[in-house]
Amino acid sequence: MTRIDAKFAELAKEGRSAFVTFLMAGDPDPATSLDIIKALPKAGADMIEIGMPFTDPMADGPSIQAAGLRALKAGMTLRKTLEMVRGFRKGDDTTPIVLMGYYNPIYIYGVDKFLVDAKAAGVDGLIIVDLPPEEDTELCIPALKAGLNFIRLATPTTDDKRLPAVLANTSGFVYYVSVTGITGSASADSNVVGEAVARIKRHTKLPVCVGFGIRTPEAARAIAEKANGSVVGTALVDALSGSLDAEGRATSKTVGAVADLVAALAQGVRGARQAAE
Repeated sequence: MTRIDAKFAELAKEGRSAFVTFLMAGDPDPATSLDIIKALPKAGADMIEIGMPFTDPMADGPSIQAAGLRALKAGMTLRKTLEMVRGFRKGDDTTPIVLMGYYNPIYIYGVDKFLVDAKAAGVDGLIIVDLPPEEDTELCIPALKAGLNFIRLATPTTDDKRLPAVLANTSGFVYYVSVTGITGSASADSNVVGEAVARIKRHTKLPVCVGFGIRTPEAARAIAEKANGSVVGTALVDALSGSLDAEGRATSKTVGAVADLVAALAQGVRGARQAAE
């Protein structure tokens, strides 16, 4: 059982949905990024997704693209991302960590070496946006054998014919993308999401978390009532960005700006009724 499996089992006993946060590794600089990540569980995050900076993030909207560029400019690499996870694990051995991003940096790093290093650092799962099920032998199957969850994305265009292929080797949870398009491009409709989550659950017993288009405590609560988890990224990245100085550097307000929003969003999720199974 991974930390992700254990967390969802714990939350099921509590009768509530998960609050999942996303931030880019190394944004706005490696040291501040680690401080922010360390502050997330206390603020109310149940699970943390960490973006792996990449120069061509095709699924990311302007905010997360800018976060990736800030991180790369600050010298962030995949190796340093794993070091950041290792640093986080020195003080927290229970909060699940999922790395999210694109295959190219992992391919360059070397799949076998990456999986060994990621597991040793304390990574629990992977979300790789640009690897479809047809390429499962590239990373998905090796990751599962290494003891990492491989979390797949389902979207509004994933029909019942395609869904079994998407779910075949998925573990940990299913990430449902609530809107068609890039991150930060639209708001999630909780009623439409509820129908989609119910459809996915007819095909799998895995928890379903919903991301894209969730920016407020009210929206997080509405989604949490329909799914096993709400994922918020762009709103947190925007809060971070808004705290930076004119040169894009961290200020004394940066960690608090993100932590305060996480606390408010977490209250929204915790105010939701138990997600229907």
